[in-house]
Amino acid sequence: MSSTAPLQPEPQPIAACTISRDVQQFDLLIEDMEAAMGENWGDLGFADALAFLEQPEAAELEFVAVALSKEDERQLPLIADIIAHAKRRGIKVVLIADDVSPAALHQLLREGGDEFVPYPLPEGELAQAIERLRSGAGPLLPEAEPTEPRATNDRSGVVIPVQGLAGGSGATTLAVNLAWELANIDRKAPPRVCLIDLDLQFGTTATYLDLPRREAVLEILSDTAGADSESLLAAMMVHQERLHVLTSPAELVPLDLMGPADVARLIEMARVNFDYVVIDMPSSVVDWSETVLQAAHVYFATLELDMRSAQNTMRLKRALQSEELPFEKLRFVLNRAPGFTDLSGKSRAKRLADSLGISIEVQLPDGGRAVTQSADHGTPLAEGAAKNPLRREIAKLARSVHKVNVAEAKA
Repeated sequence: MSSTAPLQPEPQPIAACTISRDVQQFDLLIEDMEAAMGENWGDLGFADALAFLEQPEAAELEFVAVALSKEDERQLPLIADIIAHAKRRGIKVVLIADDVSPAALHQLLREGGDEFVPYPLPEGELAQAIERLRSGAGPLLPEAEPTEPRATNDRSGVVIPVQGLAGGSGATTLAVNLAWELANIDRKAPPRVCLIDLDLQFGTTATYLDLPRREAVLEILSDTAGADSESLLAAMMVHQERLHVLTSPAELVPLDLMGPADVARLIEMARVNFDYVVIDMPSSVVDWSETVLQAAHVYFATLELDMRSAQNTMRLKRALQSEELPFEKLRFVLNRAPGFTDLSGKSRAKRLADSLGISIEVQLPDGGRAVTQSADHGTPLAEGAAKNPLRREIAKLARSVHKVNVAEAKA
């Protein structure tokens, strides 16, 4: 007995997908996708795209069309991760950009975007872009040049690690704000500055500058031998188009994730592309701490006027001198130093230095609540509390470092 019911056609696999915050804002894109792909396309939001690209069904995709507007630039790291996931699956990427800055657009193209189409879509432009993808022709790029610096490998940067000798002694505050002051030290010819967070487990430079933590950071740290200057720059976030930051990984990782050779390669890649490389160190001494010390031009160690700082300073001094390591590179920074009229506090600071056999070359005043508030808001002190006494001292320190560096360069 044969059935008289009509045979249902097999559903066609999804061959393309739009990815956007809200595809309804790109009505012309919907029309052009229907014209080019018929019913064989779908739509995803930014939040769902990463999960879908990990599914087996994603292997059927020919391309994805990532549509973004100026408002979406705040989610640039997420969009970059989506593009990176698509490229790893062998999926082509078309960027549909509506009033997006040239810097953001070029960053996404460097992440792996294959095609660029402006929005509103010109007549037939999406179809032509799809045809170029299928034929293997190169993308038609916008004329604007990228504003972010690319890898140059033409520098010999000053390496400045910062390590706290006791918890809460202000090492990260100093590292973040010193890097920012150096990046803004010369408005006419600003130096290229990067900040590297090597406190792999509990680093907070991302919080201090309100930056997201990218998956690419862990990829770089896990395989420095396979990384180059371009991939390092791609893994960095840029704060206000001036300061490049390699944040700590998003997940908790062991401190021995990197060995001395890995850290040496990372510092060298940064050093040849930036004028200043500021490193926020973990409070612990690990097997690659010696590598950083050897690479450092000056090594700031923060402490406070208390017994724990004194004991830890003495331990570190003994350890470095017993191993014949360059202890003279250390510059001790007294955080929350006594004020000008606090003669008793100044006397205690002098006795501390004399008893430890060190010289406290930098004294930073207590910045008060403004320091915590700036950190919580993700802004450097120069932006949130420009007249704060702590900010002024850090700016003074940055000018001193830059003056010495310029003088040595001229010599």
